[in-house]
Formats: sequence, structure tokens, C-alpha cells
Amino acid sequence: MNMPLNIALIGAGAMGGAIGRRLLATGQNLTVFDLDPEKVADLVKLGASAAASAAEAAAPCDYVITSLNAPHIVEIAIFGAGGVAEGAKKGTLIIDMSSIDPEATKTMGNKAAEKGLRWVDSPLSGGAPKALSGELTLMAGGTAPDVEDAHNVLQYLASNYTHMGPVGAGQTTKLINQVLCGLNFMAVAEATQLALDAGVDAAKVPVALKGGRADSAILQEYMPRFATKDYRRTGRIDNMVKDLNGAQDLARRTHTSMPLTALCAEVHRMLTAAGLGGEDQAALMEYFTGPDRTQFD
Repeated sequence: MNMPLNIALIGAGAMGGAIGRRLLATGQNLTVFDLDPEKVADLVKLGASAAASAAEAAAPCDYVITSLNAPHIVEIAIFGAGGVAEGAKKGTLIIDMSSIDPEATKTMGNKAAEKGLRWVDSPLSGGAPKALSGELTLMAGGTAPDVEDAHNVLQYLASNYTHMGPVGAGQTTKLINQVLCGLNFMAVAEATQLALDAGVDAAKVPVALKGGRADSAILQEYMPRFATKDYRRTGRIDNMVKDLNGAQDLARRTHTSMPLTALCAEVHRMLTAAGLGGEDQAALMEYFTGPDRTQFD
């Protein structure tokens, strides 16, 4: 039996909370810091230890996982007052599971190295449900030894773990993932509306197309949800905006033409401007009819 690992978790929101629950379920020693005490309390009830700061959380741990929403938040959590860098011992491995800009990641990775800390960016695909079952898809950026060391932790969270290159390569791969997901969500939403307008039972379409070239995990999960306007929250439209913005920024730096991504981003921005940014991707169906705000109350 493997000895429990000592892990700090910085950020216990929807995704971080699921990561924390899975690590506790697999018997790891978890110390948690989040600005929201209720989120910390949820994990403490399951056996985690609470910390008063990111520095305090990192101090007894060999690994620090961050799951945060933006690069400036990661920067503050790691290098700000009371941040990880103040408490972590030399050689601590920071595993950033946030989805943030590759260039910001490279800068923070270099800054961490100057302080004697190691960095692996390991953004994810699969969301909270896959985190809870240990079936995430992870794309890792960092040195080969650090990526291998990070797998000692991430093996409990992921069924697919790939070393993509140096620090920042994981975040670049996540942006590519989000381009594919964003376009797929839009395609499935459009196809669902066409089925509904043409009088075809949209719930049968995924069954009919299963195993064919048009099949995808998004088709199988989301066409039935699109058809019935099942808007339970497993993701956020405004998070997709963030990621598509990141992909467009990268495209500008690499002089890559991405017209379909630009359109997809605009649709997501329109829905966010209409007040639906906090809703699940299933609410893309509101693009075709206009939002009925009463159903979100």
C-alpha cells in the first residue's frame, strides 16, 4: 500500500472541491486554503485540514495543487503576501490545475524556479464529475522528472495523463482542447435545434449516430440536455469565454487564422452579456430563441 501523500490544495471551488474530495477518498493527507470558509469547511468535514493562508497550507506539504480562475489570482496565491512561496520548503512541487494563459504560466514557472520551487502546469478536461471518479484527462507541462513526480499525485485524479512539453505546454494544449469543445458544443446545439424544428426526436439522434464519424462525448451527453433544456450546472459559459479569449490571444501571437473560433467566442460573449455567463453550456440553446430568464430563477 502506498503511503499517503501530503498535499496542499489552494482553491476549493467547484473544480478544486471535486479534486479535494477525490484526493481524500483515495486516502491522501490534504490541507486546504480558500478565501471562502464554507468551501474549506466542506472538505474539512471529509477529513481535510484547514489553513489560514496559502503559505500555511503549503508548509507541511510536498505538493501544492492550485485550482483557480485567472492568472493574476494564481500569481497572488503563489507569490503574494501569505502565498505559497512564503511557506513552502525548497523543492516543493506546484501543480497548477487552473486553465490560464501559457505565457503567464511560463513567467510564473520561471519565478518559482528562482525561489527553489518546481512547477508543472496540468490543466484538465472532464470537469468535476470526472475528477470525482478519477478519470480526468490531463495535459502536463514541465521537465520530465517534475511531470513524472506530479503523476504520484495526479494518478488518483486522471485516467489519461500526457507530458506535452516544457512549462506552458499543458496550458497551450488545454486551449486547443477548448477550441475543439467550444466548436463541438455550438455544432451540437445547432443540430439539436434543427432536429427540434424538423420534428425529429432529438433524444434519438445520439443513439442513431453512436460510433459514426459525427459521434462525440459532447453529442452523447449534451444533445439530450439541449433538447430538454436541462441546464443543471456542470460548467460555465463565461469560463468558455475566458478560454476562447486565451485561444484567440495565442492565435494572434502565432499568426494563426481561426475564423470559426472567433464566431464561437462571439456567441459565448453574447450569451454572457445577456446574463447567462454563469449558466452551463446547455444554455447555448438560448441563442436560438432568446433567454427566458424566468427559468433561471
